[in-house]
Amino acid sequence: MCGITGIIAFTEEGKKFLAKAEHAASTLSSRGPDAKGTYAHGPVVLSHRRLKIIDTTDNAAQPMSDASGRYTIVFNGEIFNYKELKKELVSKGISFNSESDTEVLLQLYIREKEKCLQRLNGEFAFAVYDREEKNLFLARDRFGIKPLFYFSDKDKFIFASEMKALLAYGIQKKIDEVSLFTYLQLNYIPSPWSIFEGVMKFPSSGFTQLQTSNIKLQTYYSPVADPTKLSYEQATKSLRNLLNDSVEQRLVSDVPLGAFLSGGIDSTIITALAARHTKKLKSFSIGFRDEKLFDETKYARIAAKKLGTEHHVFELGNDDLFANLHSVLDYTDEPFADSSALAVHILSMHTRKHVTVALSGDGADELFGGYNKHAAELKARKAGLSARLVKAGTPLLKAIRGSRNSKLGNKARQLQKFGQGMKLSAAERYWAWAGYADETMAGKLVKDRYNNTVYTSRKSLFTGLINEDFNSVLNADLKLVLENDMLVKADRMSMANSLELRVPFLDHRIVDLASSLPSSWKIDGKQRKKILKDSCADLLPAEIMGRGKQGFEVPLLKWFRTELKSIITNDLLSKELIMQQDIFNYDEVTAIMKKVYSNNPGDSVARLWGLIVFQHWWKKYMHA
Repeated sequence: MCGITGIIAFTEEGKKFLAKAEHAASTLSSRGPDAKGTYAHGPVVLSHRRLKIIDTTDNAAQPMSDASGRYTIVFNGEIFNYKELKKELVSKGISFNSESDTEVLLQLYIREKEKCLQRLNGEFAFAVYDREEKNLFLARDRFGIKPLFYFSDKDKFIFASEMKALLAYGIQKKIDEVSLFTYLQLNYIPSPWSIFEGVMKFPSSGFTQLQTSNIKLQTYYSPVADPTKLSYEQATKSLRNLLNDSVEQRLVSDVPLGAFLSGGIDSTIITALAARHTKKLKSFSIGFRDEKLFDETKYARIAAKKLGTEHHVFELGNDDLFANLHSVLDYTDEPFADSSALAVHILSMHTRKHVTVALSGDGADELFGGYNKHAAELKARKAGLSARLVKAGTPLLKAIRGSRNSKLGNKARQLQKFGQGMKLSAAERYWAWAGYADETMAGKLVKDRYNNTVYTSRKSLFTGLINEDFNSVLNADLKLVLENDMLVKADRMSMANSLELRVPFLDHRIVDLASSLPSSWKIDGKQRKKILKDSCADLLPAEIMGRGKQGFEVPLLKWFRTELKSIITNDLLSKELIMQQDIFNYDEVTAIMKKVYSNNPGDSVARLWGLIVFQHWWKKYMHA
């Protein structure tokens, strides 16, 4: 993996920004600590930071140009079927100067232009400049695994792997008020929008070709929608074969490689398949000695013993978590308040001491119905007796202490949320369960100028995906939750530590198969991820096969009441700062804090964390 940035100027005014590209690339140093390079020609500058993974020689350096010098590429990611593509190109008389997938991608693009995207199996964001036609081509992978931001106006078009690199060009910083409103509900900002007006996230499975400031974005992929003609047994076998092939392809590397192994079903499957193709695979997990409710190391060790991996467990206490908190906040260049990013950051930091590449189980929950909310949605749709009783008892449930910090408290919180969701339509319920606050709550928190109407039209892009077919819920999660929360967390926290993360479940062949399957093959009233478990039953220890879903929760509530309390009250959420910002209503901020410090905090802990993340970001990027 690498960091990329570039600019194409359309006017003399735009050319004034060309000289800033190299400095912008320096902000991406953790994404590419091994080498750097810059290409400049006329109205274009491309700059690159390299993390050496495949062909670690200088022959694979970027920006990379073809022999004629006409085409130049900057590329972040990996093309996992590059050897197959290279063999085909060689048979057509194409010669290569390196063993890199970058050169294969460049040569394939030269010959097939945008049609090459259909043939790529990988995770990527790349740009190619054609100096003869004077146009810039950009593309991003099918599911948004690799990030790509852009800014455009009549004078220039700028792109980068991270927001901080765009800001290094000196673009205007004005908060997008509707994006902030969305953030206050979800704790992240969904694509294609960002926290700043004028800065956008390049769409997943998107591409464009630029010669002028007129940007025309096109899409080259969407998951297969036609129902499968396979039997359940045939689909189970096909899924296993595709998973095995996907993992095997993602083991290509010229540097040490390992796998995250949490002890859950998804990471165990990926690690088990990888172990069959790798001699003494290294596996990694973290344990939480002060938070036994969230500690999965027992199961990770069981899996590692069965699979024969060289397993590393990093035992952490709450002090270790808190010590890394500011590193995570400082790396965040757009408000992003998934607190489990802290765990991914620490796991990545320790893993990087042993390997440069790691496999991850991300994506399986969204594809096969693995989340608690999926089981809840299925129950809500069937509306059985137990569901109706919860709905009727919602007022009483509010009196129960809801919290994520204990099994009983978390169950109460879930029942409260379920009862409230039962009163909504399927589409509205989806949005409510995706976040931590509804429109009314977010509206009270911000000043009156925030436009609720525009927000509602944006929200409909996701809630509009929901219909009677339960698969619509999973497809919506692919676009909303996976792309904008899970993959962002995985990419940012791994690359903050110069670790490349690969996600075998998001091979597009697996996504296509999963999208074609009846939802009942994935989740029913008895189990989740049914076909996935059946396809890999021989790989899973009995102790793991029967486990329920277990997430990771940072002990935020404890911190709010101890280490973070003075920072919250005297700094980040002080009355002085809130009044100075003129963004939030102070009375509502204090109401959230009061709820957090009560005996029934519910989801107010996540809401307060969202505010803290935003305030830290605002002070760093807007207050200077």
